[in-house]
Amino acid sequence: RWIFVKISTDEGIEGWGEMISGTKTETVVAGAYEIGNRLIGRNPFEIERLFQEMHRSFFRGGPINGTIVSGLEMALWDIKGKAFGVPVWELLGGAARDKIKVYSWIGGDRPNEVAEQAQDRFDRGFSAVKMNATSELHYIDSYEKVEEVVERVASIRERLGDKMDIGVDFHGRVHKPMAKVLAKALEPYHPMFLEEVVL
Repeated sequence: RWIFVKISTDEGIEGWGEMISGTKTETVVAGAYEIGNRLIGRNPFEIERLFQEMHRSFFRGGPINGTIVSGLEMALWDIKGKAFGVPVWELLGGAARDKIKVYSWIGGDRPNEVAEQAQDRFDRGFSAVKMNATSELHYIDSYEKVEEVVERVASIRERLGDKMDIGVDFHGRVHKPMAKVLAKALEPYHPMFLEEVVL
């Protein structure tokens, strides 16, 4: 679930940021209001000062605080870029590359469809996909669940070979003991990345 935040200046410039919430949408929104209220009347160009205050003056760390602060920081950078008439990447030091690799999201909740969805994206010109990996795993879970993850990734690899890169998103559903087991089991299929295996 995405949450978008807008910060407006007294000069009418609007900056937008993005937050994610998982299952804590109301918590993130409430936190955004609480932390965001501390920005009222402040200079939106003092991004580092405001970031440090937001980050250090509330509960430190954790995904909820992190997403709130990052969303508000994005909005501040958006304001500054709009005020100076330049894209934010110019403010951050300029271009580092002329092109980037992109992937297409294919879901993964229906394991029997992932290979077909990956083929569809390949046919449309994508060279990489990202997919869900699994439902929540227990600290020590069955190899049946591990095999279900492997089967999803393997079905894409079998259909497209190494022509398609595969990112696997676990949404923090895995506990540390199972993370090592999963990473080892997926290694032969050369995943492009494993995202948010544990939180």
